[in-house]
Amino acid sequence: MAEALLGLKEDERREALLVAADRTGRPAYLLEKDVWVVWTLGALFESPLGDHLVFKGGTSLSKAYGGLIQRFSEDIDLTHDIRQLIPDMADAGDDEPTPASGSQAKKWTNAVRQRLPAWISDEVVPVLEAAIKAAGLDLELIQEGEKLRLRYAQLTEGNGYVRSEVLLEFGARSTGEPASVKKITCDAAPVLSELIFPEAMPRVMAAERTFWEKATAAHVYCIKGDFRGERYARHWHDIARLAAVGIASTAIADRELANRVAEHKQAFFAEKASDGSVIDYVRAVSGELRLVPEGDALEALRGDYQEMISSGLFEEDPSSFEVLMEQCRAIEAEANRQIAA
Repeated sequence: MAEALLGLKEDERREALLVAADRTGRPAYLLEKDVWVVWTLGALFESPLGDHLVFKGGTSLSKAYGGLIQRFSEDIDLTHDIRQLIPDMADAGDDEPTPASGSQAKKWTNAVRQRLPAWISDEVVPVLEAAIKAAGLDLELIQEGEKLRLRYAQLTEGNGYVRSEVLLEFGARSTGEPASVKKITCDAAPVLSELIFPEAMPRVMAAERTFWEKATAAHVYCIKGDFRGERYARHWHDIARLAAVGIASTAIADRELANRVAEHKQAFFAEKASDGSVIDYVRAVSGELRLVPEGDALEALRGDYQEMISSGLFEEDPSSFEVLMEQCRAIEAEANRQIAA
């Protein structure tokens, strides 16, 4: 009878991960972290919380779309339906509630910032703590505002770039739709059929919306010349992969979706260019998209991309930075040409 991986003793679990690493050619510490990513998704979406959560971002592309992106994505991005968090402000009957004015957007944002950490503390933390206790696992939960860190004792040798924790980043400024339920499995499971690995069935954001989420983020970087946070080169890699399988073209042709994302970001994620002018997301998705930065911003992006490569986050030999930028330049041209036509 098959045994559960997480039910094994630590030395047995370590040995299993090392065998999986040998069979897959992937670093054991990435396979180990992947197990905790899937376990965490399972714990959340098996609970009632899953009814109003959407799994999104790069990890959703990696785990829910058949390895669509060819890199390891380590964190979990989740959207809690804004209609559930601030029902007194966001219309429950609206497919994508958007504030009618700048002042209203500030009120909505302030309400989300106040209520979301409390919801995480009151609802999410108890669910995960109960799942940890029920499974007899040695995990630590740390809340930092709208983020949760699930720390585990790493059994395999890693590096400083990939932390021995699963970072859950929650947002609640949209519905996360369109989304659908997809099965998530561990990367090591196919090569260790004698063991039972965690699985999950989360609601996952449509890849077409993820394209526009990432493309508009890249556009802002190109205009501003900097990025909030680190490890941002992943967005450009993901955009290129979405284009390679035709999803970018489908997203570009969906004008309703493009405008939906742009209007949402205009309301909740206003950004200013280096000259102080407000970045117009609607214009970006209407023929003025920029995906290739210049000058110092280009070199910073190159350095971050190289760090990804040296940390072994790619499952296959990645494109050179120059090729990646040419691919993004072609996507930029396609988007602007189709819209202009």
